[in-house]
Amino acid sequence: MTARSLEDLTAPACPGQVRHSVVTVTAGLREPSSTRLLADRLSAATGAQLSADGASFSTHTIELRDHAHDVVDALLTGRTSASLAEAVAAVTGADALIAVTPVFSAAYSGLFKSFVDILDKESLVDRPVLLGATGGSPRHQLALDHSLRPLFAHLRADTVPTAVFAAPEDWSPEGEDRLAERIGRAAGQLAARVTVRAGIRRTH
Repeated sequence: MTARSLEDLTAPACPGQVRHSVVTVTAGLREPSSTRLLADRLSAATGAQLSADGASFSTHTIELRDHAHDVVDALLTGRTSASLAEAVAAVTGADALIAVTPVFSAAYSGLFKSFVDILDKESLVDRPVLLGATGGSPRHQLALDHSLRPLFAHLRADTVPTAVFAAPEDWSPEGEDRLAERIGRAAGQLAARVTVRAGIRRTH
């Protein structure tokens, strides 16, 4: 993976403690991008919540723009490059996923959907997922419930109730408090799902 895909944050595990892996997938097309900014905020907030809960965790981020050509090749030929295979393995092996996409024409980006299309259809069953999106207008936030949530419902993932959309005004001083509140609420829900799921696994 590229440097931006490597582990961002790790909370050390105590002896016998399970470390939770939280992977963030961001489909921003530009650099810098508001999509990556939102992804980083969601990842940091989730890590902070897990840390506050006393959980051991690691987080890292996958920039889909770094794998765009390999994603297209995989769709056309069925062959997966080593770097793309590593990204797929990170996503499918994570304890929780944060998925953030820009919204174009009232739906997720083509790059985001193409990456999801190369995942095994059973790989995200019951996996806790936090959904995020960015767009040029607050009207695009409907894509979270009309496009993103049905996509992950089809994959039988466990999406948390709060999804986070950020429009340009949400990055302003006037909108920052509201955005931070949504991010915190969503991150808390994801962290709770991670720890509950880990507890269920330990009892079996």
